[in-house]
Amino acid sequence: MSKKRFIVVVLDSFGIGAMDDVVKVRPNDIGSNTCLHLLEYPHTKTWPHLQSLGLMNALDKDVVDFVKSSNAIFGSSELKHFGADSYFGHQEISGTNPKKPLFTHIQIHLDDIEKDLIASGFNVSRIEQDGLQVLNVNNMIIIGDNMETDLGQAINVVGAMDTCGFEMIQEVGHIVRKHVKVPRVIAFGGSDVTIERIKANIITKDGFIGVDAPASGVYDANYHVVHIGYGVDHTKQVPLALARIGIENHFYGKVENIVHNPLGTNYPCVDTADTLNALINDLDTYDEGFFFLNIQETDLAGHGENPERYIDVLNIADEQLGVLMSKLTPEDILVVMADHGNDPTIGHSKHTRERVPLLIKRIGHEGLIDIGTRRTMADVGQTVADYFGTEIEFGTSFLSEIEKH
Repeated sequence: MSKKRFIVVVLDSFGIGAMDDVVKVRPNDIGSNTCLHLLEYPHTKTWPHLQSLGLMNALDKDVVDFVKSSNAIFGSSELKHFGADSYFGHQEISGTNPKKPLFTHIQIHLDDIEKDLIASGFNVSRIEQDGLQVLNVNNMIIIGDNMETDLGQAINVVGAMDTCGFEMIQEVGHIVRKHVKVPRVIAFGGSDVTIERIKANIITKDGFIGVDAPASGVYDANYHVVHIGYGVDHTKQVPLALARIGIENHFYGKVENIVHNPLGTNYPCVDTADTLNALINDLDTYDEGFFFLNIQETDLAGHGENPERYIDVLNIADEQLGVLMSKLTPEDILVVMADHGNDPTIGHSKHTRERVPLLIKRIGHEGLIDIGTRRTMADVGQTVADYFGTEIEFGTSFLSEIEKH
C-alpha cells in the first residue's frame, strides 16, 4: 500500500462572504467579505496559485484580473460554531460538533470553583478589588476573567510557573472548566514572573475582574498555554482517530497550541514564510501523515484593519503554496481553507462571521468539481479520517466527490 498524506492549510480569517444569519446574530458583520474586499483594494496582489486552486470559483465572482479556474476542485463551508472564532474554528475543522457557549463573568462561579478546588486539595483565598473578586490558588495561580478578549468570552487561569509548574496550572484549568460554560478557559503561565507581580496587575472593567496578562509578564519568558474549550472533546476528533491507527499528525503555527495532538510533531511559529517552510521541509521527511497548518499573520492584519498588510501576507503565502504543491504526489490531498473572516475594511477590528473557501488539490486531476457549500467545517476532519480508512463521530466526508475523474 502506497504512503498517503493529507494536508490542511488554514489561511486564518480569509472568509468569502457573510453568513445569512449575521443579520440576527452579528449585525456589525453585515456586508463583510474578506476575500472580495481585499481583491477590490488597490494594492498589488500576486495570488496565481490561489487562483489556480479555484479561489474565484469558491467566491463565485470574477474580479478584474482574477477569474475562475477551469481546472479546480472547490467548494465552501458555513461555520457551525457560534460566532467567528479561531479556536472553535480549528476544533470544528478537527471534527467537533460545537455547542453554543454562554457569556458570563467569574463572579457567579466563584463559590462552586472554590469548593471544588478545596476538595481537590488546593488552598484558596480571594482577592477583592472594586467590589469584585478573583480566586488565589496556593498563592501561585489567579483565576479571573479574561481582560484581553471580548469581556465574558473566556476565563483565565494565570500562574507563576517557576513555583507551581505548568501541570498544576492545567489541573486548575480543568477544574474551572467543569463549572463554567464560557467559550474558553485559558490556562497559562510563564517563567521569571512572581505571583506578586501577577496580583499587582489585577484590573477591573465593566463588572469584570482579571489579570492584565501582558502587564503581568507571563508572556515574556517560557510561555505555556492550554485552551480548554466548551463542549470540545478531543477524543472525538480526527487527530486521535488517526493516532489510534498509527498515523502521525504534524501541526504548524497556531494549530499546535489549540488542537490536541496525541501522536506526531508540533512546530510553533507565527511568521508566514517560516511556518510554510517548516511544512514544505517536512514533506521531504515524512511520506505519510496528517499535516495541519495555520497562517496567523492574515488574522493579525485583519485585527489591525490593515488591508495592505493582509494582502502582503497572502502574497507570501501564495508563493509558498506553489512550492508546497510542487512537493505533492498523486496520492496526496491538499486543502486550503479558512476558519472564519476578518474583513479589514468592514469598520471594526473583530472577526467577521463568513463562509470559508475549500480549495482542494490532487495531482493529475482535470476539470471542475464543485463540492458545494458544506454545513460544517467538520466535513474536512471527516474527509481526513475517511482518507486514512477510519472515521469520526461528526461531519460528512467529501472524499468520494473529489476522487480523480
